[in-house]
Amino acid sequence: MQSFEQLSEKFTLHFDHPHFPAEPASLYEPNEYFLRLGGKRVRPVLCLMGNELFEEIKTDAWEVATAIELFHNFTLIHDDIMDKAPLRRGMETVHTKFGDNTALLAGDVMLVKAYEYLSKIDTVCLYPILYLFNQTAREVCEGQQWDMDFEKKETVSLDEYLRMIELKTSVLLAASLKMGAILGGSGERNQNLLYEFGRKLGIAFQVQDDYLDAFGDPQKFGKQVGGDILANKKTFLLIHAMESASVGQQKELSKLLNGNEAGKVENVLQIFRDCKVGEWALQLKNKYLDEAFAHLEDIAVLSKRKEPLKELAHFLVQRQH
Repeated sequence: MQSFEQLSEKFTLHFDHPHFPAEPASLYEPNEYFLRLGGKRVRPVLCLMGNELFEEIKTDAWEVATAIELFHNFTLIHDDIMDKAPLRRGMETVHTKFGDNTALLAGDVMLVKAYEYLSKIDTVCLYPILYLFNQTAREVCEGQQWDMDFEKKETVSLDEYLRMIELKTSVLLAASLKMGAILGGSGERNQNLLYEFGRKLGIAFQVQDDYLDAFGDPQKFGKQVGGDILANKKTFLLIHAMESASVGQQKELSKLLNGNEAGKVENVLQIFRDCKVGEWALQLKNKYLDEAFAHLEDIAVLSKRKEPLKELAHFLVQRQH
């Protein structure tokens, strides 16, 4: 069994080559530029790990992993347009550097290329992989729409936010693992348990992300703490604070969020501290992590084969950046 780091290095070597024709350069260079920005490559490596949990990694798993990474980058290009984000991984976003229209087309053609890689796999696995890939792609789009809808809503319930996170973040992690399991020849029960492991892990991952934005060490986190507060983003922390705060604290929180006065971040964080939001978030994260591990434990393979996934899960939810 290989660790996440080992498979990540192998996938990077496999993936880091031109994926598009040379012409028209005005269409394809933006995609090559974006792919050169790198990233953690978590999702494609989860596909490889899902395969190796049951059997040696198949050639087709590299094709599916490549398709997953291209699909993920397609969503990022379009997300950046919708968010009007100027930077991604410290560099100009595609729409900032090349214009909105080109960025839209570049994202579209990256999605087409993802399906091209999927079409290369053995026909025995093609239908279940394609079905899951399409279902996941639709759900990711639904999650992004919910996220945009929440920006216009005064209040969002915890259940609504959880469902959005599942769709926008968790399902692609879960599907990446399940696609690997399908390629590894596992039974349906094991496939579904691995999917649930990924789904719950994705929620725990997002809780940690929200927590770090508010309470992380700026030097370790790598970006300004309180960015979600300044952007008035609905997060696990804000939703819980609004639900658990006193009437006076709720009014103060609403006033702070509707303004941009000096000290906004620190004043909101103080309400978070008074409501013990940080402690609650860590408990919620551990709840979903425990549920994820329970699903992993139920998978019918030797325990030692699960160790790389356990190690990766601990890293993802305990990271400080």
